[in-house]
Amino acid sequence: MATSTRSPLLDAVRTACRIRHYSIRTESAYVSWVKRFCLFHRDDEGRPRHPKMLAEPEVVAFLAYLAEDRNVAASTQNQALAAILFLYDAVLEQPLGDVREFPRAKRPRRLPVVLTRAEVEAVLARLGGVDRLIVSLLYGSGLRLLEGLRLRVKDVELDAGRLVVREGKGDRDRITMIPSAVEVPLRAQLDVVRARHARDRAAGFGSVYLPSALDHKYPGAATEVGWQYVFPAASLSVDPRTGERRRHHRTESPVQRAVRKASRAAGIEKPVSPHAFRHSFATHMLERGADIRTVQELLGHKDVRTTEIYTHVLNRGVRGVVSPLDGLAVGSAAVR
Repeated sequence: MATSTRSPLLDAVRTACRIRHYSIRTESAYVSWVKRFCLFHRDDEGRPRHPKMLAEPEVVAFLAYLAEDRNVAASTQNQALAAILFLYDAVLEQPLGDVREFPRAKRPRRLPVVLTRAEVEAVLARLGGVDRLIVSLLYGSGLRLLEGLRLRVKDVELDAGRLVVREGKGDRDRITMIPSAVEVPLRAQLDVVRARHARDRAAGFGSVYLPSALDHKYPGAATEVGWQYVFPAASLSVDPRTGERRRHHRTESPVQRAVRKASRAAGIEKPVSPHAFRHSFATHMLERGADIRTVQELLGHKDVRTTEIYTHVLNRGVRGVVSPLDGLAVGSAAVR
């Protein structure tokens, strides 16, 4: 296999992903893992071996290397395994046998980083413009960052006070609320999107990426304002799959940098990322008495056990209990 990113094998992986309407991120990840798998196994002359010449033992050796030598996270190792299985099943049509027996990276159970209400307010106060609106939605609606950036105009139902989150984690749709506090800036943002889209159309552009080959099912939908991103990029870019110049959504990095800068300015010593606002949404909802099943639905968790982790960071304890020391009249003096 040639090491060029345009190798026939890697192109075949790309094609298989596109036939199945996989996201561009999944496609890029699978291509990267297939390339690394082939580069890991070299012949006596140092050339990458074609995966047709490899089998279960070589797959197990690669996964063990990731866990033991590279110390990758469990999720990373699982992604590598998924990519290799996809290669053999969908591309080579040479399904593997049992590859379950390999050293697995440990998946540590970590408590999420949760901000207090005062910390949330302090960070938001130091954000401006679109960054503040995006982070407000993460905290006020429980969105993941990419879910917020991928919102389409048609999925913002201001009169109903709800957002429709499409193709969330696990390719599931869900509905969550629009906080009344963001209604005015969100309406203003939609007006900006409509005006920019009109300018793009006048300049001969205005097309946007549509998921699941909807552009073939609904010709012309890609230029409709309803399909435009709520948070569009500042400039047009070339679609890596079609070569068409389009306006994509804003990328994650600027929002992540803005949040880090704002949290440092607020004097917060926790490792604050945009995802911390989704964690804070869940925790504060439970603190205010929301039913855990409701929070599970708003977050889009498949299993309520995923949502239950937020009960471990509530200020009042797992089941609303308090320390026995706090019930003593001398409790505060005892620790001075």
